[in-house]
Amino acid sequence: MTRHLAAMLLALSAATQAPAQAPVAPWNESYAEKTQALSLKGDAARGAEAFVICQGCHRAGALGREDGSYPRLAGQHASVLIKQLADVRSGRRDNPKMLPFADHQALSVQEIADIAAYLQALPVPPTQGHGAGSDTELGRRLYATDCSSCHGAGGEGDAAKFHPRLSGQHYRYLLREVRLIRDGARRNANPEMVKVMGKYADAEIEAVTDYISRLPAAAR
Repeated sequence: MTRHLAAMLLALSAATQAPAQAPVAPWNESYAEKTQALSLKGDAARGAEAFVICQGCHRAGALGREDGSYPRLAGQHASVLIKQLADVRSGRRDNPKMLPFADHQALSVQEIADIAAYLQALPVPPTQGHGAGSDTELGRRLYATDCSSCHGAGGEGDAAKFHPRLSGQHYRYLLREVRLIRDGARRNANPEMVKVMGKYADAEIEAVTDYISRLPAAAR
């Protein structure tokens, strides 16, 4: 049985079986598999081949989906991608849809590094989904006050600190994930962000994520 077929069968099984969860761990703690993947040199050409099992959801070019069901991965920092993949595999992040395509039967640790290298190098076209645009000035103020110190003025993120790039990301994905973080439902979220988002009303989350979705995709 090929690994791709195994991943598809596991995905079907995941629809009826919840994956095992690891206890809530300190944010961005070091653990063996993540440390190993971060230490490996990724090969973008090999990563393009390994990404084939992912593009059914994330689409060719890793452009994601405007409805927010799957994020845009193109242009994301390799360190962030490795952390998130490793967290899903280890149970630190709950993602039953992704787990079968990311677990040990589907991807090796080297392939995690390869896919991350491939995705980081992909171009990010200015085609991401936006919000209604009804309160972007409020969103701008909230972003400048609460978000830019970690994610950068242009949403470029910080690879060394595992802060994701936000520019070029779809509005509906940002909206969903920020709500999950605020509500404590994303277990591998940065606790500093959980604390900040905890004071946000729904309207403020909508405003700031709409503003973020409009940041120029080329910002790095």
